[in-house]
Formats: sequence, C-alpha cells, structure tokens
Amino acid sequence: MSKSTNISSRSDLEQKLNLKQLQINRLLNITQAINENVPVDGLFKMYTSFLNWEMGVDKLLLFIKREDKWVITSDSGIEKSLMERDITALFPNFERVGNVEKGMDPLIDCFDIVIPVKHKEQDIAYVFIGGLPEDDEMYNKVQFITTITNIIAVAIENKRLFKRQLEQSRMKREMELASEMQLQLVPSNLPSDECYELASIYQPMLGVGGDYFDYIELNQEQFAFCVADISGKGVAAALLMANFQASLHSLIKAEPDTPNFIQALNSAIFKVTQGDRFITFFLAKFNKKTRVLNYVNAGHNPPYMFISGELIKLDKGCTFLGSFERIPGEIEVGEVHIPGKAMALLYTDGLSDLRNEKDVFLTDEFIEDLVTNHHKLPAGVFNDLLKQRIENFRGEAAYPDDLTVLTAKFFKPH
Repeated sequence: MSKSTNISSRSDLEQKLNLKQLQINRLLNITQAINENVPVDGLFKMYTSFLNWEMGVDKLLLFIKREDKWVITSDSGIEKSLMERDITALFPNFERVGNVEKGMDPLIDCFDIVIPVKHKEQDIAYVFIGGLPEDDEMYNKVQFITTITNIIAVAIENKRLFKRQLEQSRMKREMELASEMQLQLVPSNLPSDECYELASIYQPMLGVGGDYFDYIELNQEQFAFCVADISGKGVAAALLMANFQASLHSLIKAEPDTPNFIQALNSAIFKVTQGDRFITFFLAKFNKKTRVLNYVNAGHNPPYMFISGELIKLDKGCTFLGSFERIPGEIEVGEVHIPGKAMALLYTDGLSDLRNEKDVFLTDEFIEDLVTNHHKLPAGVFNDLLKQRIENFRGEAAYPDDLTVLTAKFFKPH
C-alpha cells in the first residue's frame, strides 16, 4: 500500500471521526437546550442551523402538528410561493423514512427524503430534506437527522402537552374557585320555625351553572323563597346568575308590590342580556300571620303543592324574564291560603329533563306520586328520598343539566 493511500485512508477516518464528534456535540447541545427549557423558536433555529451548515442540507421543510393543524416551523431554500401549497393531505403516504416519490406535488418534488415522526403512535412531525450531499456518509447523516428530528419533535410535543396540563390545572382551579364563589350566592343553611321548614338540593352540572334558589326574610311576618334557571350552562350562565342574584336582593325589599317588582327585575336583566338570554323564575311570598302564599311563575316549571289532600300546580304568572324590555301582558299573582299543613316542591329542568339509560324521560307522574305519597316527611328527608329515587332511575345516564330542588313544608303553629 502506498504512502499516499495511507494518508488518504487516515484522512477519511479522521473526517468520519470529526463528523461523529460533531454529531455527538450537536446532540448534547440540543439535549442541553431542551433540559434548560429553551423556547421552541430557539430549538427550531438550532435544528435548522445544524441541518444547513453542518449536515449540508440545502432544502428543508419541517411540519409540526399543533392541536389538529399542521404548521411549517422551519424552512430553508424553498420559494415562499411554493410553501403556500397545502400538501398535508399527502402525509399518510409517508409511513417511514425514505426517498420522496417525484410527481406527487411541485412542493414535494423539491425534496429527496422525507422523515415522519410519531409519538405514542400519533403523527407529530414531518421533515422534508433536499440537496444532501451524496457521499459515503449519506446514510449515517440521514439516520442522525432522523434522530435529531425525533428528539426535537418529541420535546416540542412534550412541551405542548405539559402546557396543556398546566392550562387544564389552572382552569380546574379557576372552576373550583368559581364554584366556591357561586355557592356563596345561594343559602348554605335554610331556616325553619314552627310555621315552615325549607330544604334544598343544589347540583351544578359543570361545577358552576345557571340554577339558583334563595330565601329572603322580608319582615317579621313575611318571607320569600324562589328558584330560577338561567338559559345556558357553565361560566356564562353562572355570571348571569350572579348578576340576577344582586338585582333580586336590591329590588325585592324596595318594591313590595309583586307585579312591579317582577317588571323591575325583568328590566334589570334585560339591560344585561339585551334579549339574548332568558331566565325562568318562580317567586313565592308567605305571610305567617295571614297564612297566605302569593306567588308568580315567570315561565318556570310549575311547582307542585300538596294541600288539604289535593295536589295542585302553581302555574299563574307571566312569561320568562330577560327576553323583552317589558314583560308583555298582565302579570298574574297566584294566591293560596294554607290553613294547616302543606308541602311545595320547586325544581329546575335538571329534574324534569332527566333520562335513564334507556333514554326514557322522568315523567310528571313520577314527581306527582312522590309528593302525594311522601308529603308528610320532613323537607330534608323528602329530598334525600327524591335524590335516591333519581339515582335509581337514571342508572349510569348523565345529568342533562344543573339540578336544583327546593322543598318547603308549612305547619300550623300550636
């Protein structure tokens, strides 16, 4: 073997060793950058620089999947007009690292090799490269580019998943705080005396919601209780509910005339909703001295009352609140004289819209029978029985809406 051949072989070996060392150093640099939480844009710049200057790649296009959309995050050597072409529909054709088949698309024709990247069986990146020098190290270079691309793409995917997890944790905490605040808007303990007893079930579907119930002492002789259902679910409904609660408390004592109060409450709600949302509302006022219950049903599910051996519906009133600047027509005030014992069941459509696993609705007869047969139970015990019967009925079916029940018992004082 000649001396020149030995020198050439030694030079090739040194070149290969230098390439390996370069690759190892670059791998360490990128790994360190990931560990130091370098921003995503910084990782892309390191990746592009390495492929261009150290791997000799002339043309580069890196697609990263963000949510459900493919986005170009690194590019080099490609005309901007070509990059406007959408080639993402062709990605399923590239199942593994390999040469690009020409003729598929003018943009794809610019490249020689495609490298798909998966994470937990999901496609997360595709890199197209072109102009890689065809030499003895081409195979090793492609293998190393594949490794680097996988590391970068998986690191970015993990960053995205971690960010989503943080956002979900933050949102969960915000929802918990919103739920805690909303619980402060409804009574945590309902009063009772020798004339009456109240008990509730309050179960927002999403932690926060648009159902509302309340008890308000008007004077020594009279108190009010109510239920309401704001259209919609979640945070938007909860915000409107908070506004509704403030308006209700500020107006109910200022306007003792019930029809005028309902009109004033409707006006306050309409200023907020501008007719885009509405509230169904049932309000009752009970005078412990006269034993008269006055009520208005503003488009709400008519409560049931069992009185003097008869089951009646409390359905007099008007249309729902918030859809009209002024409630049309007459606001009819219902009146019930309660000489002795009676029970009223107020509820939202989370109860009436409930279905079981066979997609069968909870019927009015179900509620009517429960009130008729168990009206003598204490209010809290009745609610426990109602909740148990609901659970037995629905089985594994989900609740369709927020669920609120307010049970009122009336007694004749000794």
